[in-house]
Amino acid sequence: MVLDALPPQPLAGRRVLLTRAADASPAARTLFSAAGAQVVELPALVIGPPDDWGPLDAALQSLERFHWLIFSSANGVAAVRQRLDHMHLRLVEGAPWPRLAAVGRKTAQAIQRLGWPMPFVPQDFVADSLLTCFPEPVRGRRLLLPRVQSGGRPLLAEQFRRQGAVVVEVPAYESRCPATIPAAAAVVLAQEHVDVITFTSSKIVRNTVALLAAHLGEHWRSHLAGVKVVSIGPETSRTCHSLLGRVDAEASPHDMEGLAAAAGRLFQTP
Repeated sequence: MVLDALPPQPLAGRRVLLTRAADASPAARTLFSAAGAQVVELPALVIGPPDDWGPLDAALQSLERFHWLIFSSANGVAAVRQRLDHMHLRLVEGAPWPRLAAVGRKTAQAIQRLGWPMPFVPQDFVADSLLTCFPEPVRGRRLLLPRVQSGGRPLLAEQFRRQGAVVVEVPAYESRCPATIPAAAAVVLAQEHVDVITFTSSKIVRNTVALLAAHLGEHWRSHLAGVKVVSIGPETSRTCHSLLGRVDAEASPHDMEGLAAAAGRLFQTP
């Protein structure tokens, strides 16, 4: 594990603001707490159903027509499982279902916990890597991509289409911005008692900026002047640069362990 290369508690005495989805697992908090951080959470994403289940249901009822079912998030996995259960369908090894692919370790683990067939996972855990190392030519292949209803990155679908694939994108869930900031997060931000703020997606960056502007006013940027910005991957880093003006560290590998390790390295004496 990446954290093994660092001192036992590289974030001891540091306050870390974890931006996350409202229903995220406690795994990230546990990782940062184990590294010694005082963790304050800022939910910046609320996951809910799409406006219409119809397109996803129709695609799942004819899964045998697809060669690949490609997941870019654990939320997509959860939504597909929910609709398969609703229709009394099962995704099992040996059945005439498509092969599975997953972007990211968390997404792959969500698939494995359900007992579904083992997915193909790119080594670098990002969408760009899936495109460059896909296990077969996609020309003429039918690909199903359950995805967020709005605001998602269209890279996968666009690139696969350029390579000759027939790509069907269906809204599987929607992610929205919460209405408020928790009191604990508002206090530490207002008092500028934050050492690190972490981001795990571009949409979380955008929602966090909207929340900060709403709750801290037009000078919200000044409250982050001394805060280290840590991103989980290249696309999230690009959004941080665009909206925050900087990224102080990027996770490598692009997962939660890498995020915690990247934050810890910021405070190590050369």
